[in-house]
Amino acid sequence: MKRLPTFAQATRIAVAAAGSLAVFALPAGSAAASPAPHPSGSEGPVFVQTDNTAANKVVAYHRAADGSLHRRGTFATGGKGGMLDGSVVDHLASQGSLAYDCAHHLLFAVNAGSDTVTVFSVDGDRLHREQVIGSGGSFPVSVTVHQDRVYVLNAREGGSVQGYRIAGGGRLERVAGWNRHLGLDTTTAPEFTHTPGQVSFTPDGSQVVVTTKAGGSSIDVFGVRPSGALSARPVVNVESGAVPFGFTFDGRGRLVVTDAGTNAVLTFAIRRDGTAVRLDDAPTGEQATCWIVRAGDRFYASNAGSNTLSGFRQTGRATLEPLGNTATGDGTVDSAVTPDQRFLYVQTGATGGVDAFRVRPDGSLGKVGTVTVPDAVGGEGIVAL
Repeated sequence: MKRLPTFAQATRIAVAAAGSLAVFALPAGSAAASPAPHPSGSEGPVFVQTDNTAANKVVAYHRAADGSLHRRGTFATGGKGGMLDGSVVDHLASQGSLAYDCAHHLLFAVNAGSDTVTVFSVDGDRLHREQVIGSGGSFPVSVTVHQDRVYVLNAREGGSVQGYRIAGGGRLERVAGWNRHLGLDTTTAPEFTHTPGQVSFTPDGSQVVVTTKAGGSSIDVFGVRPSGALSARPVVNVESGAVPFGFTFDGRGRLVVTDAGTNAVLTFAIRRDGTAVRLDDAPTGEQATCWIVRAGDRFYASNAGSNTLSGFRQTGRATLEPLGNTATGDGTVDSAVTPDQRFLYVQTGATGGVDAFRVRPDGSLGKVGTVTVPDAVGGEGIVAL
């Protein structure tokens, strides 16, 4: 196993590459098993969160059959976005701040500046705000859902996760006993490098994974009890010198995570006892590799410091083979892939835009177009249905 650089070295590299962006960023919501494909050429909505610090909103787009985006509406969350100290192109420095629940047709959005979570019901490309509820902590940055259980990751005050049940009428019920503190060092400057990055259920719902970035340099794995409560403490898998940021899962439930310290994509097998066993280490050769999204056996990592997407194809032994890099707009951050795996959409935080790409059969990406999302500079959170 190669020797990892110190986080201080990694930070200097990432910040130097990003220049005035001073980025140390992270996709979105991690997907478990891929959703059932839509028919070829199908249309659907794409939702983008602005994370505006004055008033957070979700902007809805209609996705045409050619992958182009057409704005349909803007929906206020009833809360405010937030901005971690030191961040520029991604104010939340996280992945999964916007999550869709296909079983209940609900969209969950975090309001980091208000310490709340908004629940929307989804009707095509229109949203109906059903509820705004406290996040159970300070500065929520990521949310995950499995069946009728929802967990929210709070970034400040050492980090915490708060659990909820989905009740009737598309509303959340917070469960007081489902709160777990992470005990991280989240006060070291710059703040955005030391707060936790993402929370997600494993595909089978038996575990909840949290990445801690430089606050813990670890992958924390909680067991999920039959009641929905998490184990009292997580199994803390320390990756010394690494900065685990965003992640998703492959078709066999293995964890595929970005390491913003070494600018690489790492693959782990998560055992039933919560230990993470590293299987592969694939460098991107880019800067500030922080977000990742899956499209079948292909993965695309966002490099905010290089303004690129790095593509990989996974072999049967969990090895990631490079597919090359694709240029994007400035500040490549959170991304989403359509259920039919034909289109990829990535936010560009420096301009508040979204770049649309066609995913070709060989895994290469073809540019479709770009839209500018109103009031979304530094925003993060995107879902494609």
